[in-house]
Amino acid sequence: MIAVIGLLLGFLVSALFLIQGKRRSSNGGQEKKQSSHEPKDSKPKSYSKSEVAEHNKRDDCWIIIKDKVYDVTSYVEEHPGGDAILDHAGDDSTDGFFGPQHATRVFDMIEDFYIGQLRK
Repeated sequence: MIAVIGLLLGFLVSALFLIQGKRRSSNGGQEKKQSSHEPKDSKPKSYSKSEVAEHNKRDDCWIIIKDKVYDVTSYVEEHPGGDAILDHAGDDSTDGFFGPQHATRVFDMIEDFYIGQLRK
């Protein structure tokens, strides 16, 4: 079971690299445009756990990692582990995300999907 999770998370890292490359090539190397629900000011938006839980589908997928909220909808179809990313859609994915199978670069890459903090 742990090996399967590790393999799936390894695929996640690979896919994040691919998506990052596609984003850079599709906008001429410019940074990603701010999405409509990203904070416009320096204070991050906050979401309750119930708000995040509403985003639990393939075409609307948010996850929580260490009390930060990420909109990974654009990544779902690219996820090398298939629908495994949907197992924690709208919920906390911290345990699945952190592990020895990840290169340190994945921790920077996930920030591209950051939309706010989890409200406690």
